[in-house]
Amino acid sequence: MNHILDKYNVPVPRYTSYPPANFFHDGITAESYIEAVSASNDLLPSNLSFYIHFPYCEQLCHYCGCNSYLRTQSTDEALYFETLLKEMDLVISRIDPSRKISQIHFGGGSPSLADPAFLAKVIDKLSSRFSFIERPEIAIECHPGHLAEEGYEALLALGFTRISLGVQDFSTEVLRAVHRLEPLLPIEEVQEILQRHRVPLNLDFIYGLPLQTPESFEATIQRAIRLRPNRLVTFSYAHVPSMFPAQKLLEKIGLPTPEEKEEMYRRARRSLLESGYLQIGLDHFVLPTDELHDAAVEHRLHRNFQGYCTRRTTGQVYAFGVSAISQLTTMYAQNSKDIPTYLKVVNEGRLPVYRGYRLSPQEQVVREVITALMCNEQISWSDLAEHLQMTPEAVRHSTAYDRREMEQLQADGLIDLTEDGIRLASQGSPFLRYVASRLDPLHDKGGHTYSKPI
Repeated sequence: MNHILDKYNVPVPRYTSYPPANFFHDGITAESYIEAVSASNDLLPSNLSFYIHFPYCEQLCHYCGCNSYLRTQSTDEALYFETLLKEMDLVISRIDPSRKISQIHFGGGSPSLADPAFLAKVIDKLSSRFSFIERPEIAIECHPGHLAEEGYEALLALGFTRISLGVQDFSTEVLRAVHRLEPLLPIEEVQEILQRHRVPLNLDFIYGLPLQTPESFEATIQRAIRLRPNRLVTFSYAHVPSMFPAQKLLEKIGLPTPEEKEEMYRRARRSLLESGYLQIGLDHFVLPTDELHDAAVEHRLHRNFQGYCTRRTTGQVYAFGVSAISQLTTMYAQNSKDIPTYLKVVNEGRLPVYRGYRLSPQEQVVREVITALMCNEQISWSDLAEHLQMTPEAVRHSTAYDRREMEQLQADGLIDLTEDGIRLASQGSPFLRYVASRLDPLHDKGGHTYSKPI
């Protein structure tokens, strides 16, 4: 396995979007975004997915690569939400009110820090203009270091259908090493609160952090398995200190080797599969009772910046808040990352778009191919051709597909070539991002910085 690790554990995009955010540029303006919003009413998917970004954290974790800011005594949370509601007014007036909401997702930062009254205003504004599909997903990312029982109860009273807890590791020593607040409640107690409200639990973990070992991370996963969360995520820590300077602090403690990270992943994956979980894409694991399970079996998974979803809940994403990224059929548009600039521009009656990307017809095809591989670990040229109303050959030729290169990946045990496409092999699971990169015509262009798969 070491020679495979040396050969394929190279920096590649995460492919949470295609093209990756590294390709965004300042040629996308507020005016071009509004044009794309209006055009999106006539494009598929027709469902609406709304993302709300709350940027503040009580304490900044040294590993974090999110757009987060320390909340201080001078932070005006009320002003932030008042401004966000104004931004929403500028956009949702352009969206056909007959379209239905399939997803609302609050991320950050730590949105569980926000006053529930502010969260309620956002949800009320959306629900007053649009109706919902049956069983929509209304989700929020929660930091267990902020919430006691009354905090969870307040969120559940707002109608959230999914709570994602960023546990990261059950080891107190690991959490302290990465400057992360410890949970206020044992996660077992949080699970009991959610079960009373019949709301499923998501647990997120990170492997590759200082002080973690294959044995310690396996113990964390075993404790998580005993909780039986509907969804469990094992993110590979992305060490890119050139982009996130605080990560240099972790180097002083010491990071696990790539071989140790691979062993953490392998043990965690084995434990989860043996416990009845199904692997979804690169890093998600779900129980048979979860909607994602059937979608994966039937190859109907999709994903956006907020994670995996089903085709039923898939929508074009309209994002609000500082640094938030909208994902429309033809365009990505990202808001200003600077909070003062965001507040100033929106309160002047303008949208704070500062960069983005307009996808060409070919890139829209490549996005479908890479999304299919990242979500379902396989590609069927004929299925994609039917979906895109193209020939299988035209779909394949839109990508960087090279038969000899694919045959080498097959010889190394990463993929299996079928008559109709590509299927990821079991050994290839940690290198899914690498396989996707070999279908990407834009890869290796522009000298962008990426993290390694492991």
